[in-house]
Amino acid sequence: MTARFQNPVDTRFGWGSLQDLAAITEQQTVALVTFPEARGLGLVDRLQALLGERLIYIVEDVQPNPDVAHLRNTYEHFWQHAGDCDVVLAVGGGSAIDTAKALIVGTESGRFDELLSLLSSGKPFTPARCKQLIAAPTTAGTGSEVTPWATIWDSASQKKYSLHLDCTWPRVAIIDPQLMLTVPASVTVSTGLDALSHALEAIWNVNANPVSDTFAISAIEDILECLPRLHKDLSSHELRSRMALAALKAGLAFSNTKTALAHSISYEMTLRHGLPHGIACSFTLPLVLGLAWGQDATRDRTLQRVFGADQGKAQQQLREFLHSLGVKTEFADYGVSAKDAEAIIHLAMQGARGKNFIGSQAA
Repeated sequence: MTARFQNPVDTRFGWGSLQDLAAITEQQTVALVTFPEARGLGLVDRLQALLGERLIYIVEDVQPNPDVAHLRNTYEHFWQHAGDCDVVLAVGGGSAIDTAKALIVGTESGRFDELLSLLSSGKPFTPARCKQLIAAPTTAGTGSEVTPWATIWDSASQKKYSLHLDCTWPRVAIIDPQLMLTVPASVTVSTGLDALSHALEAIWNVNANPVSDTFAISAIEDILECLPRLHKDLSSHELRSRMALAALKAGLAFSNTKTALAHSISYEMTLRHGLPHGIACSFTLPLVLGLAWGQDATRDRTLQRVFGADQGKAQQQLREFLHSLGVKTEFADYGVSAKDAEAIIHLAMQGARGKNFIGSQAA
């Protein structure tokens, strides 16, 4: 059977690679989407210096888990005041990049509710217009810089929307580990665990192939070895670079497989229990590893390249790794009863991401 791997993103990696931005956007006008602390960190001034007068618009009030209640005004204001820009530049974590992906998809009316209506239909659509996107992550975890997906939340209605179009693939990804030096310990851990989830989810996945496995295995090995060390030495250039590369490799892996059961469970845990995304999708990894083991001989061999041949020891290794980073691994730790946990898992199996899990058909 032929394995196919496809990723259209022009990917730039390396310490100081943000400097490439001036050449990448030459003669193009740019709208910036970034996080509220970026200005205080001097990042907005740095981008202004790189882009000069070509930086014509700035969104700097991005919220975690972009919600329709906040996005509506941001979206409509963007299209009213920066609709003529050539490129949208997202600099930040997954929420900044997801926000930018929502902004670049233009509707006929310029109204955000038209976009929501298209997403609600669940049917493919061709946007009326679309901007080019450049993504520069400031955390090692999202993978969004090399994937087309964005998650939009509607906490009031307890719903989420998944946005993915041909035009929501970033044109360029700039992974500069220098941008990650100021990330605090808690965010370093949660985003690093998001990357670990991406890599593991790419393995226990019906869409996995030998190319995605190569990226996933390398990412898992690096994260298991590197993240605990980085947690204790946040200023290490070497460890920041290694984690940035590991997160990129995890992103490349799941860019072709999509995520699976752990992420499907995470949506409910974020919506109803308020867990940060990285924790919501990683605390069940030992459990999901156990559910995956034995479902597919090829997937077992791939997992065993990382964890060895003993399922119990593999789960325990993963559990102890999470505990060492202060992450609890039982539903009860987050106030979820055994009965409710069973219902969450059952519901997650039925979701689009849950169906990517190799054990979903046996459930």
